[in-house]
Amino acid sequence: MRFIGNKERLVKWIYAEMKNNNISGNLFFDFFSGTGNVGKYFKEKQYQIVSSDLMYFSYVLQKAYIENSEYPGFEKLIDKINIKSNKFFTDNYELVIEYLNNLDGINGFIYQNYTPNDEQKRMYFIPENGKKIDAIRVKIEEWYTGNLISDNEYFILLACLIESVPFYSNILGVYAAYKKDWDKRALKPFNLKMIQILKSQKNHFVYNQNSMELLNKNKYDIIYLDPPYNQRQYAPNYHLLETIAKYDNPEIKGISGMRDYNNQKSNFCNRDKALSELEKIVCSNNYNYLILSYNNEGIMSQDDIMSIFQKAGNVKLIEYDYLRFKSNSNGLASSKKMIKEQLYLLTN
Repeated sequence: MRFIGNKERLVKWIYAEMKNNNISGNLFFDFFSGTGNVGKYFKEKQYQIVSSDLMYFSYVLQKAYIENSEYPGFEKLIDKINIKSNKFFTDNYELVIEYLNNLDGINGFIYQNYTPNDEQKRMYFIPENGKKIDAIRVKIEEWYTGNLISDNEYFILLACLIESVPFYSNILGVYAAYKKDWDKRALKPFNLKMIQILKSQKNHFVYNQNSMELLNKNKYDIIYLDPPYNQRQYAPNYHLLETIAKYDNPEIKGISGMRDYNNQKSNFCNRDKALSELEKIVCSNNYNYLILSYNNEGIMSQDDIMSIFQKAGNVKLIEYDYLRFKSNSNGLASSKKMIKEQLYLLTN
């Protein structure tokens, strides 16, 4: 999934630097989970994961990838509905995905509000794909409320939908705006994709809340911080994924059909509040190691971060030249293609 600040391409570097600096342990707290890519990577490295995010769609991904460690069986569902396949061999998981892909579209919330129709002109999806997303989302909820699928199966199917939607979205990178002409990928018929299930023998814990509230719940071996770097809140950039995940028929407004996000604002998008929050985390003493991912253009300055970290222990800064996320390449910064990704390592 395209996501601002996504560490998918950096997590191997982060892990290598942890090893180079003898940072190890068991309990890993992914403080700003986002797409869950960091949590997924460290789950596969046999860490026990605690992760949290204010966004509900992130929580869906965490439930499916981090907390869950088993492939879904869908035994109750298979017994109740007529699922037939043209394929020679399929398991129940694949059968259910195929069934959802064969649903007829319906005139639901996504079609009505985010595809061009008689009522409005938003161009996030072509009408056929908006209807298919509605049909799949409604069917998943129907199965869940009818007790035909378990909690794990429910979140796995929702995660499949959330992960599939960006491949058919008519956007440049985020959902704060849609393109005024059709991108080629948006014209393809919507097809639900299966997510990979990550095996683990450990219990992992995921939350949909402010991670500051979890800070004193445990003594963590490693706290990993990947906060917003600028003043732009994440919630409006991913409002449509949030609405599909919740499917709560929210009141929306504006050209982009934005849902209210007042309860999902991060203090890390304000310089003074960000420094205050960072100091609370650093001074909590509920960790052996604290790792902060940031960059040289963030609203918190390097000097301020170092000053706070040095209050609590030994700190090391490592930098890595990295290609800028294209949606941030605008204005006076458009000529800058590379930024310095920063890794602050604190030993408490």
